[in-house]
Amino acid sequence: MQEAQILIVDDEKAILHMLTTILRREAFKYIDTACTAEDGLALCKTKRYDLILLDVMLPNRSGFDICPYIRETTDAPIFFLTARSTDLDKLSGFALGADDYITKPFNPLEVVARIKAHLRRNTVAPPSHTNYQYGNIYVNTISGEVMVNKKSVDLPAQVYQLFIFFCKHPNQLFSKSQLYEQVWGEEFLGEDNTVMVHIRKLREKIEENPSKPSRIVTVRGLGYKFVPAGDQREHS
Repeated sequence: MQEAQILIVDDEKAILHMLTTILRREAFKYIDTACTAEDGLALCKTKRYDLILLDVMLPNRSGFDICPYIRETTDAPIFFLTARSTDLDKLSGFALGADDYITKPFNPLEVVARIKAHLRRNTVAPPSHTNYQYGNIYVNTISGEVMVNKKSVDLPAQVYQLFIFFCKHPNQLFSKSQLYEQVWGEEFLGEDNTVMVHIRKLREKIEENPSKPSRIVTVRGLGYKFVPAGDQREHS
């Protein structure tokens, strides 16, 4: 739960500081903040959040205004924070897609309790390992981020799944049929070049010289294996 990505959008810096402080005390590690609707929207378009705290009364555009746009990018629970406590305001918030409605002033411990309750209901148990570091390559399977030489690398979905499989099994040799059955989940028919094509695409993204691969190596007549550079470190 403490690995959850949380976004707080509020123009009151005191509230941002208070909520950030109490969440960090509760061991939440990943907290972003924004003071305007525009900044909040921009963050939602670039990152995946597990829960969003959204102030209603923001400069220029209200939380009510941007909630539908946020809903286009995420199904994460949205909590409205507001001093407006009429039944009509609350109904409006829920009608726009909010999951909770918290009126100011509020007890920050109660907010944290509500956050934990929602995350427990919405969190699927994560895989046993989520981060991989192999030399100059870093992979975060929670965010789907792959970095090579500290630069983000965009991998097509199936190429990414193939690479994650290799990351989980470094230095292990796999035949084309084994890779196809493990990554694509289908029986290998023997004449399919799918694995070779995806291996080539992966090499183009992570190898210094794709024509002379040193990470995704071919063992002639047997298959492929991932050879890490440097020490492997995994974090649960």
